Amino acid sequence: MILIADSGSTKTEWSLIAKDKDIRNFQTIGFNPYFIDSAGVEEELEKNLLPYVNEMQISKVFFYGSGCSNLQKKDVIREPLERFFRLAEVEVEHDLLAAARSLCGYEKGIACILGTGSNSCLYDGKDIIENVESVGYMFGDEGGGAYIGKQLITAYLRNELPKELRIKFEIKYPYRFNHILDAVYKQAFPNRFLASFSPFLSENIEHPFVNHIIFDAFDKFFNYQVSHYTNFHDFELNCTGSIGFHYKKILEKAAQKWNLKIGIIEKTPMKGLVNYHKR
Repeated sequence: MILIADSGSTKTEWSLIAKDKDIRNFQTIGFNPYFIDSAGVEEELEKNLLPYVNEMQISKVFFYGSGCSNLQKKDVIREPLERFFRLAEVEVEHDLLAAARSLCGYEKGIACILGTGSNSCLYDGKDIIENVESVGYMFGDEGGGAYIGKQLITAYLRNELPKELRIKFEIKYPYRFNHILDAVYKQAFPNRFLASFSPFLSENIEHPFVNHIIFDAFDKFFNYQVSHYTNFHDFELNCTGSIGFHYKKILEKAAQKWNLKIGIIEKTPMKGLVNYHKR
């Protein structure tokens, strides 16, 4: 049996491919090694994955995760996986390779992630050959949920939200000035907190102020990341992640400004990864 994991900062999707090609799906919290240690991974595996998976029947584990960009961070995830799946070959890779394999398969293209954070790469059909380094939600992540949420919250805190949006915001959320600052500066996972405001933006997407926030985020994503790839106009732009998926029309509009050809847009890479590894 093959076990595939696609892990972001918020959640991890798991797919178990049996010998008869039957597929079972599970979900746990996100395993980003910048926000969780090996003990935390081990605890979550034991509590929410192993009750549903016979670890002795797993022959291969393919784990793709945000934050798994170097050997040290990969080991945070690999070590507990190898302890639990003792008979399995474990491969831990960056979630960007998951996006590329899922969206492009064996073809050349640009693969993007627009979820809680954002990232992108130029893929040659086998390997990632160019990558503009993601600098995280504090310094970048343009086009991602945390970045978009930050623009909304900044406008709210500075009293720059249009009156009708401010009223809706305060009805929907109990958060006020001090609570927001505490959540961002003192509590765990501030990127998840900021990204959690995406549903509010989605509900008010027709409002010009909200529409501008989303368009501007994608425009900056193309400017700071995609446009830096060699001959970027020659490749289709493919995207996975909830933000790119739910705001597809605005993403396509921003892409037109940059004369970019849009290819596949999927909410998650798992379907493509299952097809890739079944082959």
